[in-house]
Amino acid sequence: MPWLIKSEPDVFSIHDLEKVDQEPWSGVRNYQARNFMWRDMKVGDLALFYHSNAKPPGISGVAKVASAPYPDPTQFEKNGEYFDPKATEQKPRCYLVDFEHIATFAELIPLQALKDDEILSEMTVCQKGSRLSITPVLKKHFTRALKLAGVKL
Repeated sequence: MPWLIKSEPDVFSIHDLEKVDQEPWSGVRNYQARNFMWRDMKVGDLALFYHSNAKPPGISGVAKVASAPYPDPTQFEKNGEYFDPKATEQKPRCYLVDFEHIATFAELIPLQALKDDEILSEMTVCQKGSRLSITPVLKKHFTRALKLAGVKL
């Protein structure tokens, strides 16, 4: 199943992923988004990499799920931004997967272009009030985004 993953480019961008090649997707604390990583993502699944809180926001590339889910270590860092006092090593509350860089688009596909596209306008990211950092994507939406970006995988 394809996915859409969001990150603010000043925090971690598609270019950052390209430099490191693979990165743990840590810090996700919304339970629905966490559950997508923990229960639904499979190694090899592809994801559209979306730059959020940017001018303009939009899809900037493609990543691939590169690991099975495992406990997010940031939940145990007592002085960290993502510390969870209810989490223990025996009963973690947050999980993550690693993502691997697949492609960086030559040009970002802006959110407005997604909304203006007859097919892509159906995507969750285009819906009013959609704030989840991870959402499933229909195959037709994934394929269409790649076509708009001029990318063949």
